[in-house]
Amino acid sequence: MKYTIIILCVLSFNFSFSQNQNDQKISLQYENLSKHDIIKRIEELTNYRFFFLEEWIDDMQLSAQYNNVSIKHILNDIFGSTDINYYITSDNNIILTQNSLINSTLPKDFFNDTETNSSTEEYASPILYTNPSVSENDFDQTVRIGKENGRSKQQTYTLSGYAKNTKTKAPIANLVIVTTDKKISTQTDENGYYRINLPYGVNYIETQGMGLSGSRKRIIMYSNGRFNFNLKDEIEVLDEILIEANRDKNVKEALTGVLQIKTKEIKTVPLVLGERDILKVATTLPGIKTAGEGASGYNVRGGKEDQNLILLDNGVLYNPSHFFGIFSALNPFTSGDVNIYKGNIPSEFGGRLSSVFDIKTKNGNTEKLSAEASIGPVTSNVSMEIPVVKNKSSLMVGARGTYSGWILKSLDDKSLKNSQASFYDLVGKYHHKINENNTIEATGYYSKDAFSITSDSLFSYSNRLMSLKWDHTFNEKHLGNFIVSNSQYKFNIELDGNLDKNFDLGYRVNETEFKIRMKYLMNKKYKFDYGMASKLYTINPGSINPKGTESIVNAVEIPKESALESALYLSGNFELNKKLLLNLGIRYSMYAALGEAEQRIYQDNSPRNIGSLLETKEFGKNEVIKTYGGPEFRMSARYFLGPDLSIKGGINTTYQYIHTLTNNTTVSPTDTWRLSDTNIKPQQATQFSLGIYKNISPYEFSIEGYYKKSKNILDYKVGADLILNETIETEVLQGKGKAYGIEFLMRKTKGRLNGWLGYTYSRSFIKLASEFPEEQVNGGSFFPANYDKPHDISLVTNYKLTKRFSLSSNFTYQTGRPVTFPTGSYILNGVERVLYSDRNEFRIPDYYRLDLGLNIEGNHKIKKLAHSFWNISVYNVLGRNNPYSVFFVTENGKIQAYQSSIFAIPVPTITYNLKF
Repeated sequence: MKYTIIILCVLSFNFSFSQNQNDQKISLQYENLSKHDIIKRIEELTNYRFFFLEEWIDDMQLSAQYNNVSIKHILNDIFGSTDINYYITSDNNIILTQNSLINSTLPKDFFNDTETNSSTEEYASPILYTNPSVSENDFDQTVRIGKENGRSKQQTYTLSGYAKNTKTKAPIANLVIVTTDKKISTQTDENGYYRINLPYGVNYIETQGMGLSGSRKRIIMYSNGRFNFNLKDEIEVLDEILIEANRDKNVKEALTGVLQIKTKEIKTVPLVLGERDILKVATTLPGIKTAGEGASGYNVRGGKEDQNLILLDNGVLYNPSHFFGIFSALNPFTSGDVNIYKGNIPSEFGGRLSSVFDIKTKNGNTEKLSAEASIGPVTSNVSMEIPVVKNKSSLMVGARGTYSGWILKSLDDKSLKNSQASFYDLVGKYHHKINENNTIEATGYYSKDAFSITSDSLFSYSNRLMSLKWDHTFNEKHLGNFIVSNSQYKFNIELDGNLDKNFDLGYRVNETEFKIRMKYLMNKKYKFDYGMASKLYTINPGSINPKGTESIVNAVEIPKESALESALYLSGNFELNKKLLLNLGIRYSMYAALGEAEQRIYQDNSPRNIGSLLETKEFGKNEVIKTYGGPEFRMSARYFLGPDLSIKGGINTTYQYIHTLTNNTTVSPTDTWRLSDTNIKPQQATQFSLGIYKNISPYEFSIEGYYKKSKNILDYKVGADLILNETIETEVLQGKGKAYGIEFLMRKTKGRLNGWLGYTYSRSFIKLASEFPEEQVNGGSFFPANYDKPHDISLVTNYKLTKRFSLSSNFTYQTGRPVTFPTGSYILNGVERVLYSDRNEFRIPDYYRLDLGLNIEGNHKIKKLAHSFWNISVYNVLGRNNPYSVFFVTENGKIQAYQSSIFAIPVPTITYNLKF
């Protein structure tokens, strides 16, 4: 027989039950029975009677067999993993309670007299549910976590969980979770997860998030447990903001030169051909440039394009661009937020001198199917989020393709009018939360571009990466993740038209990496990161094969290159006092060039050429050819000058063991990568930075200055032949670099008018000096790098006309980049030759461009199938004929200069986005 009651027990100190006398032995067997049915079975076979509330008992089915065991043994098996406690009375009544215990004796020292308490058991202090200073109306829910264990001596327990938006089902990052009475707080990470240590007993918790409705909970901690926050958007528009999440982060953190781009904030920025592009938006921020319109790659604080580490879910993306650099290779619907480190790079990252673009893909919706799509004049995008196991795992997939052939025919560049181009990219991510302490993520990405400059040639290049990450929580202080990734970039050139010269040329770089990243949270003032990483490079420098039986092209294959790059790192945040915060880190990197390979040894104090070659050494498979390495220091500090005013400084040293080989003015898809070896040393750089940061709501201001010096920067000799060259070391030079600049950023994040203004003054120089004239450039003096643009101004604004309509603009001005011009001619052996100026002595005209856009949101009905968004924009409204390149040809015995532009006229675009 089953009885259902609500129990309120008040026990006096002389309450005398003797459970041991009634703990009879029983035998019991059941298979696939619910807990309700098991309780009935026990009542039928014994004289025990249960008292509980129906809703406390879940419907989980169990199977077990017991022979002559105590009732306690059976109850522990049934309820051990739940929040149900039990109490057995002297008359064989079993009282079930949710979370709390029923005690037959008073707690020890209840009367401050240990002699009067004969109990030898130690119980935790009783939990008082009421607090005179807190009104019952101050919280919207009471939550009990875990169940009481009377013998536990633990004073604090860990509450963990997940925060999501109830409407969009998206995780809520940077949500502040704080106790109202104990000054304990934490915040959710980028995936919406949090952990907080709370005292045993009653805690009053509130959440603080911009644009989100507030939540206040009374949480009773009996043991470690889990609770998820489901929050709504703030519907009412308030006159003032009462709660802000992550406020003044730019002022408070210690690192300099850190930028964050949120994908949801860039959809109104007018960009070329209506394509929402997170990396193009990055170039409107101070310190990040491109060599020119239509150029792939990025120049960060005076660095080369190959000095940026671009990561997509921890895998390296070697070429982040599509379509001659006009689009980035990232699907905007699948990309999450991007963190860009251009000053103090965290010690967990290495292998590049200038910056790290840490890009994360979004986690899929674990509750319901959702999708997003767009249709534009050049590209179409689609993404889907598919729940796999509800509230635990999801699959996110995205695809993007182009139908862009028509746009090439309208370009001003004559060499591109008869060309064709296409691209596509695919991305997928599986996210699974196994339990509170373990989560796995797997990401796959592939992109491919194919273009034909002439009717008989086909160029193609592709990126492929895969990554697997396992996040594990060891305890409330110790967290870690384990990562395996593989990345590959390759290009191919096919010539199929001239029968006796048809060929197929290919190149490939591949890397596989394993990382361990650990975090140790000692306390609020001291936090440590440590770990290790190791990656294996494999490069096929190139091969060419005849295409067709009539081709006379000789087959050539450059020997494969291999190397192992490893590192250990340790860093920590140290809050010395309320004003001074230090971030100190060290990374020790190690590099070994590996065989099977040949290495050419040249005479010292002689120019490197065939004439100075002494010998060729051969190395067996995996034999170490040459090693490099050393410590990399990452140090920064923040000092508060006021509550919302700080000054920061930092020193950053880096090694880079892989280089690009190019003699193009701007980066090209056919640029090749080369590993350090006996003849090519790794690049090194040291950067000093100093900045002041100030917030005056709703404005954020920052001004940063930097000075960077580098060595072993790889460049090329005049007339160098870099493709399929077995003695490439004779065609390249290594020299010094220096860069300096000052960056100003003003950002407005609230109000009808918002956006940012960025200005950068920067210089970047290279010095290729040698005692031998053939290994000098510009007489061994410093000269401007190809990407040296002293002045750079960007103004991005968005004005909300109504809740549905807004106007946006994007204005850019840049100093023209350096070029080398012919300055005369001379006759040599009866042939007229061109005499060129010093390298990069002149500049092309300055660049400026204005883009305008109208953004139309769909109606804001709550119940609707899908949400729509229109973007109508005009790229280059002023029709500015900005030069992409200046080149020279000889016509009728005269040298003629030509200027090519990518978009020389206004380009209107209309794009339709749909989300459901």
